[in-house]
Amino acid sequence: MRDRVIRDEIHRDILVPSSHAKIIDTREFQRLRSIQQLSTCEYVFPAATHNRFSHSLGAYYLAKELTFSINEVKSGTISEDDAELVHLAALLHDIGHPPYSHLLETPDVFATYHSHEHWGRLLLESEDTEIGAALRDVIGKQRLNRLFALMDGENECNGVDIPPFMKEIVSSQLDVDRMDYLVRDQANTGAQIGGFDIARVFRALRVGDNGHFYVKNWGLPAIEAYLVTRYHMYNQVYFHKVNMLTQNYLVKMLSRARLLALNGQLEIDGRLKNMLLNEKLTPVEYSELNDSHVKVALPDWAVHEDEILSLYAEKLLSRKNFHKSIRIDSLTAEMVEIIKERLENLVQSKGFDPSIHVLYARISKRGYMPYEQGIILEDGRDAAEHSSMIRSLSQPNERVLIFVPEEIRDEVESTVRDWIKPGQSSLSQFD
Repeated sequence: MRDRVIRDEIHRDILVPSSHAKIIDTREFQRLRSIQQLSTCEYVFPAATHNRFSHSLGAYYLAKELTFSINEVKSGTISEDDAELVHLAALLHDIGHPPYSHLLETPDVFATYHSHEHWGRLLLESEDTEIGAALRDVIGKQRLNRLFALMDGENECNGVDIPPFMKEIVSSQLDVDRMDYLVRDQANTGAQIGGFDIARVFRALRVGDNGHFYVKNWGLPAIEAYLVTRYHMYNQVYFHKVNMLTQNYLVKMLSRARLLALNGQLEIDGRLKNMLLNEKLTPVEYSELNDSHVKVALPDWAVHEDEILSLYAEKLLSRKNFHKSIRIDSLTAEMVEIIKERLENLVQSKGFDPSIHVLYARISKRGYMPYEQGIILEDGRDAAEHSSMIRSLSQPNERVLIFVPEEIRDEVESTVRDWIKPGQSSLSQFD
Protein backbone atom coordinates (compact mmCIF):
# COMPACT_ATOMS: atom_id res chain seq x y z
CA MET A 1 0.00 0.00 0.00
CA ARG A 2 1.29 3.46 -0.92
CA ASP A 3 1.32 6.70 1.01
CA ARG A 4 -1.55 8.88 -0.11
CA VAL A 5 -2.77 12.45 -0.19
CA ILE A 6 -6.38 13.16 0.80
CA ARG A 7 -7.86 16.43 -0.41
CA ASP A 8 -9.86 18.14 2.33
CA GLU A 9 -12.20 21.11 1.98
CA ILE A 10 -10.72 22.82 5.06
CA HIS A 11 -7.05 21.86 5.34
CA ARG A 12 -6.40 21.05 1.66
CA ASP A 13 -3.79 18.27 1.33
CA ILE A 14 -3.66 15.75 4.17
CA LEU A 15 -0.65 13.46 3.86
CA VAL A 16 -1.35 9.93 5.08
CA PRO A 17 1.42 7.33 5.35
CA SER A 18 0.54 3.86 4.09
CA SER A 19 0.43 2.42 7.62
CA HIS A 20 -2.23 4.92 8.69
CA ALA A 21 -4.11 4.45 5.43
CA LYS A 22 -4.45 0.81 6.42
CA ILE A 23 -6.39 1.93 9.52
CA ILE A 24 -8.47 4.46 7.60
CA ASP A 25 -9.47 1.87 5.00
CA THR A 26 -11.10 -0.46 7.54
CA ARG A 27 -14.86 -0.92 7.55
CA GLU A 28 -15.19 0.60 11.00
CA PHE A 29 -13.42 3.82 10.07
CA GLN A 30 -15.11 4.10 6.68
CA ARG A 31 -18.43 3.81 8.53
CA LEU A 32 -17.84 7.37 9.77
CA ARG A 33 -18.70 8.56 6.25
CA SER A 34 -22.30 7.66 7.12
CA ILE A 35 -22.41 9.39 10.51
CA GLN A 36 -23.37 13.05 10.16
CA GLN A 37 -21.27 15.44 12.20
CA LEU A 38 -24.18 17.69 13.20
CA SER A 39 -27.04 15.16 13.40
CA THR A 40 -30.23 17.06 12.45
CA CYS A 41 -28.62 20.46 11.91
CA GLU A 42 -29.30 20.15 8.17
CA TYR A 43 -32.94 21.04 8.89
CA VAL A 44 -31.64 24.54 9.67
CA PHE A 45 -28.49 24.72 7.52
CA PRO A 46 -29.05 22.55 4.42
CA ALA A 47 -25.34 22.15 3.66
CA ALA A 48 -24.52 20.84 7.13
CA THR A 49 -24.34 17.25 5.92
CA HIS A 50 -20.63 16.73 6.50
CA ASN A 51 -19.59 13.65 8.41
CA ARG A 52 -17.43 12.28 11.20
CA PHE A 53 -15.04 10.84 8.62
CA SER A 54 -13.88 14.22 7.31
CA HIS A 55 -13.77 15.67 10.83
CA SER A 56 -11.61 12.79 12.09
CA LEU A 57 -9.18 13.32 9.21
CA GLY A 58 -9.14 17.03 10.04
CA ALA A 59 -8.31 16.41 13.70
CA TYR A 60 -5.58 13.98 12.57
CA TYR A 61 -4.11 16.64 10.27
CA LEU A 62 -4.09 19.27 13.02
CA ALA A 63 -2.48 16.86 15.49
CA LYS A 64 0.32 16.29 12.98
CA GLU A 65 0.75 20.01 12.38
CA LEU A 66 0.91 20.75 16.11
CA THR A 67 3.48 18.04 16.92
CA PHE A 68 5.63 19.25 14.02
CA SER A 69 5.30 22.84 15.30
CA ILE A 70 6.41 22.10 18.87
CA ASN A 71 9.42 20.12 17.64
CA GLU A 72 10.38 23.01 15.38
CA VAL A 73 10.42 25.30 18.41
CA LYS A 74 12.44 22.81 20.45
CA SER A 75 13.73 19.67 18.77
CA GLY A 76 12.98 16.45 20.59
CA THR A 77 10.09 17.80 22.65
CA ILE A 78 8.08 14.81 21.50
CA SER A 79 9.54 11.59 20.14
CA GLU A 80 8.57 10.22 16.75
CA ASP A 81 6.82 7.26 18.36
CA ASP A 82 4.80 9.40 20.76
CA ALA A 83 3.95 11.87 18.00
CA GLU A 84 2.45 9.02 15.99
CA LEU A 85 0.33 7.99 18.96
CA VAL A 86 -0.98 11.54 19.28
CA HIS A 87 -1.84 11.53 15.57
CA LEU A 88 -3.68 8.24 15.87
CA ALA A 89 -5.50 9.32 19.04
CA ALA A 90 -6.84 12.33 17.13
CA LEU A 91 -7.73 10.18 14.13
CA LEU A 92 -9.63 7.65 16.23
CA HIS A 93 -11.27 9.92 18.81
CA ASP A 94 -14.71 9.60 17.17
CA ILE A 95 -14.56 5.97 16.07
CA GLY A 96 -17.25 4.94 18.57
CA HIS A 97 -19.92 7.48 17.66
CA PRO A 98 -23.45 6.12 17.17
CA PRO A 99 -25.73 7.13 14.28
CA TYR A 100 -26.43 10.86 14.37
CA SER A 101 -23.39 11.35 16.60
CA HIS A 102 -24.00 12.58 20.17
CA LEU A 103 -27.74 12.82 19.67
CA LEU A 104 -28.45 9.08 19.85
CA GLU A 105 -25.93 8.47 22.60
CA THR A 106 -28.73 7.68 25.02
CA PRO A 107 -30.31 4.63 26.69
CA ASP A 108 -33.67 5.93 25.44
CA VAL A 109 -32.65 4.58 22.04
CA PHE A 110 -30.01 1.88 22.52
CA ALA A 111 -30.98 -1.39 24.18
CA THR A 112 -27.25 -1.91 24.78
CA TYR A 113 -26.09 1.50 25.91
CA HIS A 114 -22.50 2.65 26.26
CA SER A 115 -20.88 6.05 25.79
CA HIS A 116 -19.20 6.62 22.43
CA GLU A 117 -15.82 6.51 24.19
CA HIS A 118 -16.61 3.05 25.57
CA TRP A 119 -17.83 1.78 22.21
CA GLY A 120 -14.70 3.19 20.62
CA ARG A 121 -12.51 1.24 23.01
CA LEU A 122 -14.46 -1.95 22.34
CA LEU A 123 -14.03 -1.50 18.59
CA LEU A 124 -10.29 -0.86 18.89
CA GLU A 125 -9.67 -3.71 21.35
CA SER A 126 -11.78 -6.29 19.56
CA GLU A 127 -10.16 -9.19 17.77
CA ASP A 128 -13.19 -9.39 15.50
CA THR A 129 -13.04 -5.89 13.98
CA GLU A 130 -10.91 -4.85 11.02
CA ILE A 131 -9.78 -1.70 12.79
CA GLY A 132 -8.65 -3.61 15.87
CA ALA A 133 -6.51 -5.91 13.73
CA ALA A 134 -5.10 -3.02 11.67
CA LEU A 135 -4.19 -0.99 14.75
CA ARG A 136 -2.38 -3.90 16.39
CA ASP A 137 -0.53 -4.54 13.15
CA VAL A 138 0.54 -0.90 12.79
CA ILE A 139 1.70 -0.07 16.34
CA GLY A 140 1.90 -3.39 18.20
CA LYS A 141 0.39 -4.42 21.53
CA GLN A 142 2.74 -2.48 23.83
CA ARG A 143 2.24 0.84 22.02
CA LEU A 144 -1.49 0.10 21.77
CA ASN A 145 -1.66 0.18 25.58
CA ARG A 146 0.12 3.54 25.57
CA LEU A 147 -2.32 4.84 22.96
CA PHE A 148 -5.26 3.82 25.15
CA ALA A 149 -3.65 5.45 28.19
CA LEU A 150 -3.20 8.66 26.19
CA MET A 151 -6.83 8.60 25.03
CA ASP A 152 -7.95 7.98 28.63
CA GLY A 153 -5.96 10.97 29.92
CA GLU A 154 -3.62 8.85 32.03
CA ASN A 155 -0.32 10.24 33.32
CA GLU A 156 1.74 7.16 32.54
CA CYS A 157 1.70 3.72 30.97
CA ASN A 158 3.74 0.81 32.26
CA GLY A 159 5.85 3.17 34.34
CA VAL A 160 6.64 5.53 31.44
CA ASP A 161 5.31 9.08 31.78
CA ILE A 162 2.86 10.55 29.29
CA PRO A 163 3.67 14.29 29.14
CA PRO A 164 0.62 16.47 29.84
CA PHE A 165 0.88 18.35 26.53
CA MET A 166 0.32 15.09 24.62
CA LYS A 167 -3.05 14.70 26.31
CA GLU A 168 -3.81 18.39 25.81
CA ILE A 169 -3.42 18.02 22.06
CA VAL A 170 -6.15 15.37 22.12
CA SER A 171 -8.44 16.74 24.86
CA SER A 172 -8.27 20.23 26.40
CA GLN A 173 -9.60 23.75 25.96
CA LEU A 174 -7.36 24.02 22.89
CA ASP A 175 -7.50 20.49 21.51
CA VAL A 176 -7.39 19.64 17.81
CA ASP A 177 -10.88 18.13 17.95
CA ARG A 178 -12.49 21.44 18.92
CA MET A 179 -10.41 23.46 16.49
CA ASP A 180 -11.31 21.28 13.54
CA TYR A 181 -15.03 20.99 14.21
CA LEU A 182 -15.38 24.74 14.76
CA VAL A 183 -13.86 25.69 11.41
CA ARG A 184 -15.47 22.75 9.59
CA ASP A 185 -18.94 23.32 11.05
CA GLN A 186 -18.74 27.03 10.35
CA ALA A 187 -17.80 26.40 6.73
CA ASN A 188 -20.57 23.85 6.17
CA THR A 189 -23.34 25.78 7.91
CA GLY A 190 -22.41 29.10 6.34
CA ALA A 191 -22.48 30.76 9.75
CA GLN A 192 -21.02 34.27 9.52
CA ILE A 193 -19.02 34.38 12.71
CA GLY A 194 -15.51 35.53 11.82
CA GLY A 195 -13.39 32.51 12.63
CA PHE A 196 -9.85 32.25 13.98
CA ASP A 197 -6.35 31.48 12.77
CA ILE A 198 -5.37 27.93 13.76
CA ALA A 199 -1.82 28.32 12.44
CA ARG A 200 -1.25 31.37 14.63
CA VAL A 201 -2.62 29.57 17.68
CA PHE A 202 -0.16 26.74 17.01
CA ARG A 203 2.76 29.15 16.57
CA ALA A 204 1.96 30.73 19.93
CA LEU A 205 1.93 27.42 21.84
CA ARG A 206 4.94 26.35 23.90
CA VAL A 207 5.61 23.42 26.23
CA GLY A 208 6.55 24.61 29.72
CA ASP A 209 8.90 23.05 32.23
CA ASN A 210 5.89 21.35 33.85
CA GLY A 211 5.04 19.59 30.60
CA HIS A 212 1.86 21.60 29.98
CA PHE A 213 1.14 23.95 27.10
CA TYR A 214 1.22 27.68 27.58
CA VAL A 215 0.56 30.51 25.12
CA LYS A 216 2.95 33.31 24.30
CA ASN A 217 1.48 36.68 25.24
CA TRP A 218 1.40 37.83 21.62
CA GLY A 219 -0.94 34.93 20.86
CA LEU A 220 -3.73 36.21 23.12
CA PRO A 221 -5.73 37.84 20.26
CA ALA A 222 -5.76 34.50 18.42
CA ILE A 223 -7.03 32.78 21.57
CA GLU A 224 -9.73 35.42 21.96
CA ALA A 225 -10.84 34.88 18.36
CA TYR A 226 -10.97 31.12 18.92
CA LEU A 227 -13.11 31.43 22.06
CA VAL A 228 -15.42 34.01 20.47
CA THR A 229 -15.92 31.68 17.51
CA ARG A 230 -16.73 28.83 19.87
CA TYR A 231 -19.21 30.98 21.77
CA HIS A 232 -21.06 32.08 18.65
CA MET A 233 -21.09 28.61 17.08
CA TYR A 234 -22.83 27.21 20.13
CA ASN A 235 -25.38 30.00 20.26
CA GLN A 236 -26.06 30.36 16.54
CA VAL A 237 -25.63 26.78 15.29
CA TYR A 238 -25.48 24.00 17.88
CA PHE A 239 -28.21 25.52 20.07
CA HIS A 240 -30.37 26.83 17.23
CA LYS A 241 -33.98 26.30 18.23
CA VAL A 242 -34.90 24.27 15.12
CA ASN A 243 -31.86 22.07 15.62
CA MET A 244 -32.90 21.44 19.22
CA LEU A 245 -36.48 20.70 18.09
CA THR A 246 -35.53 18.22 15.35
CA GLN A 247 -33.20 16.44 17.73
CA ASN A 248 -36.16 16.12 20.06
CA TYR A 249 -38.31 14.68 17.26
CA LEU A 250 -35.70 12.10 16.31
CA VAL A 251 -35.03 10.79 19.82
CA LYS A 252 -38.73 10.67 20.69
CA MET A 253 -39.50 8.87 17.43
CA LEU A 254 -36.89 6.19 18.03
CA SER A 255 -37.85 5.83 21.68
CA ARG A 256 -41.47 5.34 20.60
CA ALA A 257 -40.46 2.81 17.94
CA ARG A 258 -38.56 0.86 20.56
CA LEU A 259 -41.57 0.79 22.89
CA LEU A 260 -43.95 -0.29 20.12
CA ALA A 261 -41.57 -3.02 19.00
CA LEU A 262 -41.27 -4.35 22.56
CA ASN A 263 -45.08 -4.46 22.74
CA GLY A 264 -45.37 -6.27 19.42
CA GLN A 265 -46.98 -3.28 17.68
CA LEU A 266 -44.16 -2.52 15.26
CA GLU A 267 -42.05 -4.83 13.14
CA ILE A 268 -38.38 -3.92 13.13
CA ASP A 269 -35.70 -6.00 11.51
CA GLY A 270 -32.06 -5.87 10.53
CA ARG A 271 -29.60 -3.44 12.01
CA LEU A 272 -32.22 -1.06 13.36
CA LYS A 273 -33.55 -3.95 15.43
CA ASN A 274 -30.06 -4.43 16.82
CA MET A 275 -29.91 -0.80 17.88
CA LEU A 276 -33.34 -0.64 19.52
CA LEU A 277 -33.82 -4.14 20.88
CA ASN A 278 -30.58 -6.12 21.09
CA GLU A 279 -29.49 -6.10 24.73
CA LYS A 280 -26.22 -7.89 23.95
CA LEU A 281 -24.96 -5.82 21.04
CA THR A 282 -21.42 -6.77 19.98
CA PRO A 283 -18.77 -4.35 18.71
CA VAL A 284 -19.12 -5.77 15.20
CA GLU A 285 -22.92 -5.33 15.28
CA TYR A 286 -22.52 -1.80 16.64
CA SER A 287 -20.08 -0.92 13.87
CA GLU A 288 -22.69 -1.82 11.26
CA LEU A 289 -25.05 0.95 12.43
CA ASN A 290 -25.23 4.31 10.69
CA ASP A 291 -27.65 7.15 9.90
CA SER A 292 -29.12 5.47 6.84
CA HIS A 293 -30.80 2.75 8.90
CA VAL A 294 -32.90 5.41 10.61
CA LYS A 295 -33.60 7.42 7.47
CA VAL A 296 -34.86 4.43 5.51
CA ALA A 297 -37.51 3.75 8.18
CA LEU A 298 -39.03 7.25 8.06
CA PRO A 299 -41.50 6.72 5.16
CA ASP A 300 -43.06 3.62 6.73
CA TRP A 301 -43.19 5.11 10.21
CA ALA A 302 -44.75 8.34 8.90
CA VAL A 303 -47.88 6.36 7.87
CA HIS A 304 -47.94 4.03 10.87
CA GLU A 305 -51.20 3.83 12.82
CA ASP A 306 -49.50 4.92 16.03
CA GLU A 307 -50.16 8.66 16.40
CA ILE A 308 -46.92 9.45 18.19
CA LEU A 309 -44.58 7.54 15.90
CA SER A 310 -46.22 8.84 12.72
CA LEU A 311 -46.31 12.43 13.98
CA TYR A 312 -42.59 12.69 14.62
CA ALA A 313 -41.60 10.68 11.53
CA GLU A 314 -43.80 12.80 9.28
CA LYS A 315 -42.29 16.02 10.57
CA LEU A 316 -38.76 14.79 9.89
CA LEU A 317 -39.79 13.49 6.47
CA SER A 318 -41.58 16.58 5.22
CA ARG A 319 -40.26 19.38 7.47
CA LYS A 320 -43.64 21.03 7.92
CA ASN A 321 -45.95 21.95 10.79
CA PHE A 322 -43.06 22.13 13.21
CA HIS A 323 -43.76 23.05 16.80
CA LYS A 324 -42.75 26.58 17.77
CA SER A 325 -40.70 27.68 20.73
CA ILE A 326 -42.00 29.93 23.48
CA ARG A 327 -39.97 33.11 23.06
CA ILE A 328 -38.81 33.60 26.63
CA ASP A 329 -35.02 33.44 26.86
CA SER A 330 -34.88 33.50 30.64
CA LEU A 331 -36.54 30.13 31.28
CA THR A 332 -34.46 27.97 33.59
CA ALA A 333 -34.89 24.31 34.45
CA GLU A 334 -36.16 25.33 37.89
CA MET A 335 -38.79 27.64 36.40
CA VAL A 336 -39.97 25.01 33.94
CA GLU A 337 -40.27 22.38 36.64
CA ILE A 338 -42.52 24.70 38.64
CA ILE A 339 -44.81 25.66 35.74
CA LYS A 340 -44.73 22.33 33.92
CA GLU A 341 -48.01 20.89 35.24
CA ARG A 342 -49.97 24.09 34.64
CA LEU A 343 -48.41 24.47 31.19
CA GLU A 344 -49.34 20.97 30.13
CA ASN A 345 -52.86 21.37 31.50
CA LEU A 346 -53.20 24.55 29.44
CA VAL A 347 -52.05 22.79 26.27
CA GLN A 348 -54.48 19.96 26.95
CA SER A 349 -57.34 22.42 27.41
CA LYS A 350 -56.63 23.62 23.86
CA GLY A 351 -57.16 20.13 22.48
CA PHE A 352 -53.59 18.89 22.25
CA ASP A 353 -52.08 15.91 24.03
CA PRO A 354 -49.24 17.40 26.12
CA SER A 355 -47.32 14.13 26.15
CA ILE A 356 -46.91 14.56 22.40
CA HIS A 357 -47.18 18.28 21.80
CA VAL A 358 -45.14 19.82 24.60
CA LEU A 359 -41.44 19.31 24.02
CA TYR A 360 -38.54 20.49 26.15
CA ALA A 361 -34.93 21.05 25.22
CA ARG A 362 -32.31 21.92 27.79
CA ILE A 363 -29.38 24.05 26.72
CA SER A 364 -26.39 23.74 29.01
CA LYS A 365 -23.08 25.27 27.99
CA ARG A 366 -20.53 25.92 30.69
CA GLY A 367 -18.52 28.33 28.57
CA TYR A 368 -14.79 28.81 28.94
CA MET A 369 -13.57 27.29 32.21
CA PRO A 370 -10.58 29.08 33.74
CA TYR A 371 -8.39 26.87 35.91
CA GLU A 372 -10.15 23.72 34.70
CA GLN A 373 -7.92 22.70 31.81
CA GLY A 374 -7.67 26.42 31.23
CA ILE A 375 -5.54 28.29 28.71
CA ILE A 376 -2.37 29.51 30.43
CA LEU A 377 -0.16 32.35 29.20
CA GLU A 378 3.58 32.55 29.67
CA ASP A 379 3.38 34.39 33.01
CA GLY A 380 1.48 31.44 34.46
CA ARG A 381 -1.88 33.19 34.67
CA ASP A 382 -5.05 32.04 32.94
CA ALA A 383 -6.02 33.80 29.73
CA ALA A 384 -9.19 35.05 31.45
CA GLU A 385 -7.03 37.14 33.80
CA HIS A 386 -5.50 38.89 30.81
CA SER A 387 -8.65 39.44 28.79
CA SER A 388 -11.99 40.97 29.78
CA MET A 389 -13.43 39.47 26.60
CA ILE A 390 -12.50 35.95 27.73
CA ARG A 391 -13.85 36.62 31.21
CA SER A 392 -17.19 37.52 29.68
CA LEU A 393 -17.22 34.12 27.92
CA SER A 394 -16.75 32.30 31.22
CA GLN A 395 -20.36 32.74 32.27
CA PRO A 396 -22.43 29.54 32.08
CA ASN A 397 -25.36 29.44 29.68
CA GLU A 398 -28.19 27.29 30.94
CA ARG A 399 -31.78 27.63 29.83
CA VAL A 400 -34.74 25.59 28.63
CA LEU A 401 -36.67 25.79 25.38
CA ILE A 402 -40.34 24.84 25.35
CA PHE A 403 -42.03 23.89 22.08
CA VAL A 404 -45.80 23.81 21.54
CA PRO A 405 -48.09 23.65 18.47
CA GLU A 406 -47.89 26.81 16.35
CA GLU A 407 -51.65 27.39 16.60
CA ILE A 408 -51.46 28.03 20.34
CA ARG A 409 -47.89 29.32 20.69
CA ASP A 410 -48.79 33.00 21.14
CA GLU A 411 -51.47 32.31 23.73
CA VAL A 412 -49.31 29.87 25.70
CA GLU A 413 -46.38 32.24 25.56
CA SER A 414 -48.43 35.14 26.89
CA THR A 415 -49.78 33.00 29.72
CA VAL A 416 -46.34 31.75 30.71
CA ARG A 417 -45.05 35.33 30.76
CA ASP A 418 -47.81 36.20 33.22
CA TRP A 419 -46.89 33.22 35.35
CA ILE A 420 -43.20 33.97 35.62
CA LYS A 421 -43.54 37.77 35.80
CA PRO A 422 -40.14 38.68 34.26
CA GLY A 423 -38.22 41.12 36.35
CA GLN A 424 -38.94 39.53 39.69
CA SER A 425 -35.83 38.09 41.21
CA SER A 426 -37.40 35.30 43.25
CA LEU A 427 -39.47 32.28 42.37
CA SER A 428 -42.12 33.05 44.97
CA GLN A 429 -44.50 34.11 42.21
CA PHE A 430 -44.93 30.44 41.29
CA ASP A 431 -46.31 29.51 44.71
